[in-house]
Amino acid sequence: MRGLVHVHPQNNSAVPIATWAPLTAFTATLIIAWWLTRNQFLGLVLDHPNQRSLHATPVPRSGGIGIHAGIVLAWAVIAPDLPIALWLTFALLFVTSLIDDIHGVPVPVRFTIYLLAAYLLAANLLLADFGMPVTLILTLTLAWMANLYNFMDGADGLAGGMALFGFAFYGIAAWLAGHHAFALVNFSVAAAAAGFLIFNFYPARIFMGDSGAVPLGFLAGALGLIGWLQQDWTWWFPPLVFSPFIVDASLTLTRRLACRERVWQAHRDHYYQRLVQLGWGHHRTALAEYALMIACGAAGLIMLGQPVTVQWITLGLIAAFYLLLIMLIGNAWHKLKAGSTA
Repeated sequence: MRGLVHVHPQNNSAVPIATWAPLTAFTATLIIAWWLTRNQFLGLVLDHPNQRSLHATPVPRSGGIGIHAGIVLAWAVIAPDLPIALWLTFALLFVTSLIDDIHGVPVPVRFTIYLLAAYLLAANLLLADFGMPVTLILTLTLAWMANLYNFMDGADGLAGGMALFGFAFYGIAAWLAGHHAFALVNFSVAAAAAGFLIFNFYPARIFMGDSGAVPLGFLAGALGLIGWLQQDWTWWFPPLVFSPFIVDASLTLTRRLACRERVWQAHRDHYYQRLVQLGWGHHRTALAEYALMIACGAAGLIMLGQPVTVQWITLGLIAAFYLLLIMLIGNAWHKLKAGSTA
């Protein structure tokens, strides 16, 4: 029998207060992000341009501090009965990533911690009812979500926008399913992302850094898993909502592996990076990605109430649309490269 993870306020009197949680997240993140852009001592957390970067001057990458401070404060208002394992793994990933932003953490150590955090949460939620094979599969999925979100944080407003729209659609789906406190948990993450975006949209004054991106990617997988266990949505809903990031990062990794490239090295070969370099720029690329995010989330919400056959047909059409986009961007990229070497 499927084990359910119920996320609810610890007392009924908390419900009216809890509805203010997203505003708390937005306000706290906005104030902290503003403060972080103005404090010079945080220069030790500067993102200096490298071969992966699409920016030309150093930018603070301490935005994750503001985002996750806003999230934690909002969750404190809601007081949800989230699994202890989620709190612990979230904290572990944030601290590890913040240290990586400041001093650097070796890649093997970083990936080991990602896998450990993913396994601790997956085992807590799944092992007793689903067994080890499913637990290991979801462990790898959660670890990949943390990694791919970090990989995709490379253009102004992109990762913040994905968090805003992705978690907002989680919240809407949970609210429609009757889990209002869990909806507020997700709305609070979206609101924190909105506060951060005010300073991160082109031209960005601050980046979220690993301390922002890695825990956000992990939360996208973790809250998606919890919503599935609560039967707020079916299995394909979280991957569809976050598909603009999942498709780009996964196909880019696959392509680089096929070309025997060193996938752990910095690069500018993601499809969103190609769009920026093709002349779309940060602003237009972000808006195009936002449109794609909204379309995927809205399609997911509509499909949740449709027969299974309709769901599968729609998923097939969306997959075909992604294939067309990949082909168009790939062709334009190869023409640009051919012209530059002619």
